[in-house]
Amino acid sequence: MKKQKKADPPKPQSSGKKKQKPEIVEGMIRITSKGMGYVSVKDRKDDIEIDAPHLNTALHRDTVLVQLYPRQHRVSGRDNRKQTGKVIKIIKRVKLGFAGVLEKDDGTYYLSATDKKMYVDIIIPSSKLIHAKVGQKVFGVITKWTDPKKNPQGEITHILGMPHDNDAEMLGISLEMGFESTFPVTVQKEAEKILSQSKKEFLSPIEEKKRRDFRDVITFTIDPDDAKDFDDALSVQKLPDGNMEIGIHIADVSHYVRPNSILDKEAVKRGTSVYLVDRTIPMLPEEISNDLCSLRPEVDRLTFSAVFTLDKNANVVHEWFGKTIIHSKKRFSYEKAQEVLNQENGEDKYFEELTLLNTFAKKIKKQRFEKGAISLDQDEVQFVLDPKGVPIEVRKKVRTDTHRLVEEFMLLANKRVAMYLTPKNKKDIKVFVYRIHDKPDKKKVAELVLFLAKLGYKVNLVNGLIPQKDLNELLQQLEGKEEKGTIQTLIIRTMAKAIYSTKNIGHYGLAFKYYTHFTSPIRRYPDVMVHRLFHEYLQGNTIEKEKWHHYEMLANSSSEREREAQMAERDSIKYKQVEYMSTRIGKEFDGVITGLTRWGIYTEEAESKSEGMIKLSDIKDDYYSLDEKTLTVVGKKSKREFKFGDKIRIKVVKADIDKKIIDYTLA
Repeated sequence: MKKQKKADPPKPQSSGKKKQKPEIVEGMIRITSKGMGYVSVKDRKDDIEIDAPHLNTALHRDTVLVQLYPRQHRVSGRDNRKQTGKVIKIIKRVKLGFAGVLEKDDGTYYLSATDKKMYVDIIIPSSKLIHAKVGQKVFGVITKWTDPKKNPQGEITHILGMPHDNDAEMLGISLEMGFESTFPVTVQKEAEKILSQSKKEFLSPIEEKKRRDFRDVITFTIDPDDAKDFDDALSVQKLPDGNMEIGIHIADVSHYVRPNSILDKEAVKRGTSVYLVDRTIPMLPEEISNDLCSLRPEVDRLTFSAVFTLDKNANVVHEWFGKTIIHSKKRFSYEKAQEVLNQENGEDKYFEELTLLNTFAKKIKKQRFEKGAISLDQDEVQFVLDPKGVPIEVRKKVRTDTHRLVEEFMLLANKRVAMYLTPKNKKDIKVFVYRIHDKPDKKKVAELVLFLAKLGYKVNLVNGLIPQKDLNELLQQLEGKEEKGTIQTLIIRTMAKAIYSTKNIGHYGLAFKYYTHFTSPIRRYPDVMVHRLFHEYLQGNTIEKEKWHHYEMLANSSSEREREAQMAERDSIKYKQVEYMSTRIGKEFDGVITGLTRWGIYTEEAESKSEGMIKLSDIKDDYYSLDEKTLTVVGKKSKREFKFGDKIRIKVVKADIDKKIIDYTLA
């Protein structure tokens, strides 16, 4: 059993100097798999190193107060050792729940966490087992941990199944990020009640008069083939003056999910839907997300719409926003819509409408990139699973014109809604929820430029940033080259993260001065907030300033839930990649070098994008080492080189599902 390490007594400070008051700082701590902590503090260049005995119960991503230790010695006027310290207080816990295996040692039950960054085991009293058996995969929460010299105590809340069982592993991943796969009974009952009432009276005559009727306008949805909820639809019609009217119709979730209702409180708690490899964990119960608010074909649905009149150059010459009723004529998958676009004779009933939408979407996209939007589309993988959830095949997701078509009109709606609701006069400012994306950190950009230079790519800096036009030109240069994916990933890591906020600073990546999220209220809570605020303002109402702080808090919590959902999604993909390779030990694949270190070569398998490492010590034909100046791994005698983006043939040596690690070697 992993036990908490005891701290050494503090070392006496050297005498002869006036004792200084220790410096205390606040920051977020990262825990490594070896149990070391590193605290990042705003406006500090270096992280503060915390050894295991001085973590003082801090867990990965907690916000902590740290007391800094004096640096021990200096050489040639420079600090020669890292800044160290100890955690003195936990300001904010990120999580207290962990998935893992229930174990027993010398009569004591404990949870051994799957999370490599959980450096101690959690003691489980026998009265808190809820009938869990030793060896089962379980989920438990820490209930007491006041003494950093002792292991935490906890209780089991969920019995997940057996280790490596698909359901057990996926549920464990979602629970660790705070996403329950089922809804509380009270939430479920409220959703059922709303659905039942709607079936009795879908739309009252009074409500119908408040809405613009689009039921006779050609409208359809385009979604993934396996989608169950359709929260956006497109309508299109030619106008007598030759212009085009395009409507973006969004499910009117806020009509059914009212503020402070049981449904609303659960949606706030979840913040977003989560998309794991084999399942969706929805923000709202299926009665709402897959039925009442889903824009199904051949049924009337309530929507909140953004309707644009576009001239032949795709410029917006008129816009209208408001509550509507639609009747979708067709449910397209991306693939089926693309087949229609590809028809030579255009025999499909909706060929003309899809072609018009595609033509205008391309013009809108061209305008967007001319204004500085950055193109960072990355390859995504899709697993084909057997009935037990075991991956048997991996496919790359293909982006077609229909994907881009939908994306462009959703971006247009989000941008124009934000523009419409942002007063030009600062005196008229009102609360609103924006989707913002800050400029990249200049230090990270400088490091990226140095890295690119070593790979032979020269880019210029203007005011510490790479101009967006130059960044797009670089990405065009990389087209068709093996290192493109790696460099794209590094560029993305350089970028700030997009978040929700009531304070607008624009969206750097999209090159939009105003941007929000309006188009996905079924799966994102900020979109629900935007709908509510927008409707109030369209009615001529105002939001009291006392409530502004409430919306900022909701924006912050939504940003945090989005990050946690993304981590759960990445963890599920990584798990399936390792599981996929675990049944292919000894097999050979094509790979691409994605990273180089002093101890190994990180390599990504070409089809499944499963990343693993080739240890330098396992390459037996020579002694290899990293040349940091040229970013190459070089053989001492043969001078054989390995560099970023190189295609190599690899063999799978080991795949550790528990640690989510793959070991490759050269084939």
